[in-house]
Amino acid sequence: MAIRVQYTSMADVEVENRGIKKTFLDEVEKVIEWRSIEKILNRHYKKAKNITGNSAYPPLPMFKILLLQRWYNLSDPAMEEALYDRISFLRFTGFSLSSELPDHSTICRFRNYLLEKNIYERLFYEINRQLEKKAWIVKSGVIVDATIVESSRRPRKKVEKVIQKGEGYEEGKTEERVSYSEDVDAKWVEKRNHLYYGYKLHMGVDDKNGFILGGHISTANISDTNQMEGVVDESEVKRGNVVYGDKGYDSEKNRRIIKAKGLKQRIMKKAKRNKPLSRWQKTWNKLIAKVRYIVERGFGTLKRQYGMNRFRYLGKDKGQMEFFLNAMCFNIKKAVRMAI
Repeated sequence: MAIRVQYTSMADVEVENRGIKKTFLDEVEKVIEWRSIEKILNRHYKKAKNITGNSAYPPLPMFKILLLQRWYNLSDPAMEEALYDRISFLRFTGFSLSSELPDHSTICRFRNYLLEKNIYERLFYEINRQLEKKAWIVKSGVIVDATIVESSRRPRKKVEKVIQKGEGYEEGKTEERVSYSEDVDAKWVEKRNHLYYGYKLHMGVDDKNGFILGGHISTANISDTNQMEGVVDESEVKRGNVVYGDKGYDSEKNRRIIKAKGLKQRIMKKAKRNKPLSRWQKTWNKLIAKVRYIVERGFGTLKRQYGMNRFRYLGKDKGQMEFFLNAMCFNIKKAVRMAI
């Protein structure tokens, strides 16, 4: 059940008695045990007062608001409006009809506070722990891959004219300073003759159902090859599990790393100059490709449904936060669909 922030009013009782049609959010309540999530939040969220001096909102309802934003693609102002407008959102978060509701600036500050305290990763792994305990996540193997996520700020050439004064400058001389983007963390990369400005999402999913097991954000110009070990560690796979990867991860270093971790490697073979793939290597690649599509499908869902073709916020750290929020929502929604 949702945890109420305030005592319910007679209006809340009436709403409950009307027998509202069950929604996706009601199914989420059956899948996730919120008490353990609340413990993590309470351990790190120590605010008793908000910016205006009133009592701060409890962290669990605020965290649920962040999930709602991802599932329904809502900005902070749109989320504020939806809380006043949708009874299903109130029921899910635990607010009552008589509650004072958070505004868009409160939602933004809470999201940034969790980032400052580095809580998103802990929440992600706690949700995965619950899904693994219920046997939705089955860790027999991990599929590793990467995709480009563009910056929220398109690079635009900006020229500032500055009048130079002082010794060594001609009187009234101007100098042009050129800048391209507010997102200084992002980098350029060229892929298939197209230039992208942004980041890469390096991600691992389980090889059975495609749940996101772990991942991280790098700048777009970082090679995929050197990121495999990090993704494997973040995916928390066990000895004896299988690691799948495309030919971008085909290196002797990666094979040594996988072997040293007690894992089995299923990395596609890459042709070399004057040394084409053998028939056996082509067959090997085809067999791996039949499993690898699972991670491509995951990337497609993140981009189409969660807007991860382009980040919403500025900077690498906020990009990592956005990945964890989307990954939590992705995994919870997948579990709900499997449970129905």
